[in-house]
Amino acid sequence: MMGCEAPGTDIRASYEKTALQSDVAHNGEVNPDDDLRAARGVIVPADAMEWSFARSSGAGGQNVNKTSTKASLTVALHDIKCSATVRTRLFDALGDVVALTCQTSRSQWRNRQLCLSQLREKLDDASAPPPAARRKTKPSRGAIERRLDSKRRDSEKKRNRKVSE
Repeated sequence: MMGCEAPGTDIRASYEKTALQSDVAHNGEVNPDDDLRAARGVIVPADAMEWSFARSSGAGGQNVNKTSTKASLTVALHDIKCSATVRTRLFDALGDVVALTCQTSRSQWRNRQLCLSQLREKLDDASAPPPAARRKTKPSRGAIERRLDSKRRDSEKKRNRKVSE
């Protein structure tokens, strides 16, 4: 029989590979059991990630009642490896602990992937340097004249609307 899988092959592995293809194109492959690498040299060791699983709500039929697909991830920022400046930015933006929960997928494995993607986004946003301070500027002479001319025209228009007695 050509096309049939041999008994004992792991179908889940092929499913997981297919489910990850959307992440591979943009963010590189994310494996929940590996260290998470984010921008600006932020590394979250795998042993610093505390996972917990529970039954999720929503779609899934009777499958929801018997599988724990909701994934909750907790990471203490003290365990993250990064430079001192990035660490202070992370603490200022996120506090001591980052907690994420994902239950959008029917698969626990996919929910773990989504938690890691959300963690990476949070760490990237929080570790970014603050934007440059805005330089105050004053309006140009031409802009001031255009504004005053417009005010004069509007004033004249309203004055002409009044009925003479």
